[in-house]
Amino acid sequence: MNTPMKPKKRFAIRPCTRVYLILMLLTSVTYFIGQAKLEGLEIALIVLLLALVKGQLIGHYFMGLGAVKGLWHWPVAIWLLIPGGIISLTFIYA
Repeated sequence: MNTPMKPKKRFAIRPCTRVYLILMLLTSVTYFIGQAKLEGLEIALIVLLLALVKGQLIGHYFMGLGAVKGLWHWPVAIWLLIPGGIISLTFIYA
């Protein structure tokens, strides 16, 4: 009796695993910036931008707000943008 061959599964990274790896990469970049003792306005804004991107990725993928319709995904984005904007302005005008 001939049984059909099962197709081999391709190794695929799940989206949440991909996002987790991106978060690890961004965290590593932030760590190495600190270890290199880089300073200046541009570096501070880059580190802040990395933190905002990481927060948005966490909200979108791990808090499940990417699948939510309507205005429910805005609170996290606003929660990230208002403090991020205030901190950015403080760095720029200090």
